[in-house]
Amino acid sequence: MTANDFALLLLQLTVMLLVGLAGGAVLRRLGQPAVLGEMLSGILLGPTLLGWVSPGAFEALFPAGDATDLVRGAVIKLGMLFFLFLVGLEISLAQVRRFGLRAMTIGALGALAPLACGMGAVYALPHLWGPQAEQNRLMFALFISAAMANTANPVLARILIDLKLMKQDIGAMLMTASIVDDVIGWSLLGVVLSQFSPPEVAAPTSHLWQLASVVLFFVGTIIAGRWIGAPLVRWATTRLRLRSSGTIGLVAALVLVSAAVAERAHLHAFLGPFLIGIGLSITTHELHEAYEAINRFVAGLFVPIYFVSMGLTANFVRSFDLALVAVVVGVACVSKLASVYAASRIAGFGQRAALGIGFGMNARGAIGIILAALGREHGVINEPVYVALVLMAVLTSLVSAPAMKHLMPDDPFAKPRSPGGARRRMATDIAAPEPIEVTG
Repeated sequence: MTANDFALLLLQLTVMLLVGLAGGAVLRRLGQPAVLGEMLSGILLGPTLLGWVSPGAFEALFPAGDATDLVRGAVIKLGMLFFLFLVGLEISLAQVRRFGLRAMTIGALGALAPLACGMGAVYALPHLWGPQAEQNRLMFALFISAAMANTANPVLARILIDLKLMKQDIGAMLMTASIVDDVIGWSLLGVVLSQFSPPEVAAPTSHLWQLASVVLFFVGTIIAGRWIGAPLVRWATTRLRLRSSGTIGLVAALVLVSAAVAERAHLHAFLGPFLIGIGLSITTHELHEAYEAINRFVAGLFVPIYFVSMGLTANFVRSFDLALVAVVVGVACVSKLASVYAASRIAGFGQRAALGIGFGMNARGAIGIILAALGREHGVINEPVYVALVLMAVLTSLVSAPAMKHLMPDDPFAKPRSPGGARRRMATDIAAPEPIEVTG
């Protein structure tokens, strides 16, 4: 890279950061997650608007095939490793045992119904999805299903914080239910991406064995984080008396190693930090200062740049397919809202609370955009499908916050009746752990 290339790279990152921060601030003032403003800012800065209004300016700032592309992409992905680590930290496996059947019912049914509907949409409308769907329809359908089944953990957390529900039972239970969505969605993503590995590294294995290997990787990484990573960080912090900066360095090393292992396993580097974050979530209270420092730096620098970059990668006007967007948004919303509503009613919630929970779980947010980007990067989907999935993530997130605020009663457990009319109550003395607030 020449001096001119490096100067251009710095200019690109500066413009992307400032535009992203401005867009995020505007959407935050409107009561929406900042990530949506960052994504929309990228669309304005990319070929959709700037490339149309002033092609010369866009080409000068982001020249096609330039040497800065590779370096800029690597810098952005490095930051997202830590973002996914922070998302993993939000997931407490202990809460699954604490809230048991209710959270499992909402999370599982809210994920499995969109999975089935997503696969049905791909097989029922084969010509709508482009040539990628014809090459490997099963893997393509699994990817679309995973994108539709996911719930944006960070967006849901932000809504619950705004409603002052995060530290109440309903907040902890919903975050627990979202764990099921995350595990199912990321497990399927691992299977799909492993099937699209480059020919020189891909091994000819059956889908069943590939699924088993992904499950083993998930379980092994979480166990390693919980039983090796967490004790190591505690030992280094107490015995070596590391300051906060030293602890951050040690945690960063674990994040990078887990990403390298995931990449070598023919999955995606993002999976490793996400799983190691789940394993280290038991240290959230002890290392809150260190994790908060990581969160502030990542949220202030890398997250805006990453989501702005998502808008730079596609022309959202040229690649907009109304029929495709309508199918993706319609199937995703109807399947998620109906299944979560039904599951919430089964779990004993009233009608308004059940519908509010449905809208909260319907938000795809940052995770939905990341999944779409990974699919396009690996050649699983084409640009029109990418645009449809991104718009689905944006639209569901825009709707979820105001709908949940309007529908969720002050006490969601006030009149929770089962279909048979039996009144159910949940203990109210269990508080959710104080979260590391993740942008998105």
